[in-house]
Amino acid sequence: MIVLLDGLIGLCALASSYVWWLASRQRLRRISRLEELDAADMNRLVTVLNRTQILNARAALLASATAGLAALRIGIQAVRDV
Repeated sequence: MIVLLDGLIGLCALASSYVWWLASRQRLRRISRLEELDAADMNRLVTVLNRTQILNARAALLASATAGLAALRIGIQAVRDV
């Protein structure tokens, strides 16, 4: 049981870091203050922001699952040691 939890903790941590890496690769195109924004530019900006927010939410969920599994593993180990 402990070995299984350790494996799940490692996989969740790896998945979380991968998803956060994907979110960090979403770059916004820099614009100058003299440039006029059209509808396509605004659409690109909103799309990138939305995708980044979704990836960050998934990474945070995986990170919290990792913490929950780690807490469960520590609890099981504490009960076994008593």
